[in-house]
Amino acid sequence: MNMIAFESLRASTIKSSPSMAVSMAAKAMRAKGEQVIDLSLGEPDFDTPAHIVDAAVDAMKRGITRYTAPDGLPELREAIVRKFKRENGLDYAMDEISIGNGAKQILFNAFLGTLEPGDEVVVPAPYWVSYTDIVILHGGVPVIVPCGVEQAFKITPERLEAAITPKTRWFLFNSPSNPTGAIYTAAELKALGEVLARHPRVAIMSDEIYEHIVCADVPFTSFANACPELRDRTLLINGVSKAYAMTGWRLGYAAGPKALTKVLNKMQSQSTTCPSSITQVAAAAALNGPQDFVTTAVAEYKARGELVTRGFRAIPGLEVRAPEGAFYLFPKCAVHIGKTAPDGTVIENDTALAAYLLTEGKVATVPGAAFGVEPYIRLSFATSRDNLTLAIARIADALARLR
Repeated sequence: MNMIAFESLRASTIKSSPSMAVSMAAKAMRAKGEQVIDLSLGEPDFDTPAHIVDAAVDAMKRGITRYTAPDGLPELREAIVRKFKRENGLDYAMDEISIGNGAKQILFNAFLGTLEPGDEVVVPAPYWVSYTDIVILHGGVPVIVPCGVEQAFKITPERLEAAITPKTRWFLFNSPSNPTGAIYTAAELKALGEVLARHPRVAIMSDEIYEHIVCADVPFTSFANACPELRDRTLLINGVSKAYAMTGWRLGYAAGPKALTKVLNKMQSQSTTCPSSITQVAAAAALNGPQDFVTTAVAEYKARGELVTRGFRAIPGLEVRAPEGAFYLFPKCAVHIGKTAPDGTVIENDTALAAYLLTEGKVATVPGAAFGVEPYIRLSFATSRDNLTLAIARIADALARLR
């Protein structure tokens, strides 16, 4: 009997989110009673601030439970415009803002609305796990530029220039970085901007979702601040998930030229119609309200970052660069590749190492392969210091048992 093939060729070319897959495996082990420490997901362990939750409850009581325009409620777009002015010194108009169900949907809308088959998107690696698959899903070709720990996980102007071809449509990067915590300085962004200025067909997508989570003395600089001359082809991507502990609320936003945000909003009108009206009110409260939660949370992330940096630097065979921002550590683990586990399994790559650390060390991490470089593992330190201290001890013990 013939079976229906439900998966399209396009869908078969991408994979499910690797970090989410690891987290689900960790949850399954916990359900069986195993004491797994999950360092796989980039999700704040704090509760959403009370005034934001109260705003959502009030919105429901006031009947703000219906469709909004695809580009969102005016009060949220106004809050976003004020945020860019207040925090970044950037002037955007209301019609230069797009709002989505998470920053990931902004990426979807942007590539859906702008890519032609075969268009290239230059992406420095390590990159966030979903970047390349979203490009492929929409007919684009990711051009990966490896940027290991040896170059501080950042693309250089020379490598960017070499990656650009007549088919290049976008340059996509992330600062502060997931998975490395690297932050591009203003000077580094300007140098990249000088390259991009020579290629007027290339648009820039700057993912700044971790803007507020800065753990070192390197200040955050928006690409639009560093390269104002490229404003008319720059899309800034941001959201409330990381800074305000609102991952499950699903609210991302972008600022860019009107001609581009118009396309994004049109794509949204034919997909989810609009973000949740309730979440939009909550996001406006987050952006307009007191920011003391952000300050407190970032201080804690900084302390945790220092803890894991010290802890993992003390483990033989790991090459650790202290994160400048976000809440991830991305140690290189080349020394351990090729070793043998106590059960005789050979650790052939970082994927096998992450699997070993989960099964034997009871710590969930994500292999560097998911981020486009090997051999590394990513660890999120968006969890308690007690969990992190125990995770360090477990990983040290598990690695010491490799031969």
